[in-house]
Amino acid sequence: MRPDWDSYFMKIAYAVSERSTCDRALVGCVLVLDKRILTTGFNGSPAGQEHCDEAGHLMVDGHCVRTIHAETNAIIQAALHGISTRGATCYVTHLPCINCTKVLINAGVTRIVYHVAYRKDENAEKFLKSAKIELTQSEFSPE
Repeated sequence: MRPDWDSYFMKIAYAVSERSTCDRALVGCVLVLDKRILTTGFNGSPAGQEHCDEAGHLMVDGHCVRTIHAETNAIIQAALHGISTRGATCYVTHLPCINCTKVLINAGVTRIVYHVAYRKDENAEKFLKSAKIELTQSEFSPE
C-alpha cells in the first residue's frame, strides 16, 4: 500500500537517524516544503570533532553536549546551502527539545511531525502553541 506523505517522510527521518553518532538517542530529521526534501540532519558532533561512538559521551547535567541535535543540524545544512526553511514541515523521529524548538520557530517552520515523545517539555509546547506551529505525533512505526 502506498504510504501517506507523513508516513513517507517519517520513514526517511528514521533512515537519516541511522547516521547518528550519539547512541543515547538516534534522531533523524527531514525538512520538507511542498512535498520536496530541503535538508536532513542527525545527531552528531561538529565537523572534525570526535563523535560519541568514538570518544564516549560528554555529559553535563544529564545531557550529552558532544553532539548537535538533528533538527539543528538540518537547519545548519539549509543555512550552509542557502535554502530557506520558511513554511517548511519538520519530520523528526523524536519530539524536539526546548532549544531545537526555538531554532525551528526562528527558522520559520510551520509544522512539526514527530514519532517518539522523548522528554516532553511543557515550555517547548507553549512556545510552539504561541508561535502557531502545528505539532503532530505520528503513528508511523519504523518496524
